[in-house]
Amino acid sequence: MKKIITVLLMVFFVLTMVSCSSNKVIDGKKYKTYGLINKDDEKDPDIEYELVVGNLVWGCLLVETIVAPVYFFGFDLYEPVGKKG
Repeated sequence: MKKIITVLLMVFFVLTMVSCSSNKVIDGKKYKTYGLINKDDEKDPDIEYELVVGNLVWGCLLVETIVAPVYFFGFDLYEPVGKKG
């Protein structure tokens, strides 16, 4: 049981390091990724965001781990791509 938990934790940490989304600097200001949990804190109404399909897939594939989907869907689902309009 300890080996399984250790492997799952290692996989989770590796996935958080190589997740498919990234923060972006637009006009000298850094905009962070956001998800369903931190939407109110991180989303800027003047910035256009795009769904990160890779994180959506990882969250669905690792749904049984519980922790990975919370991270991917809750904090890292959308990434900034540029200014609106």
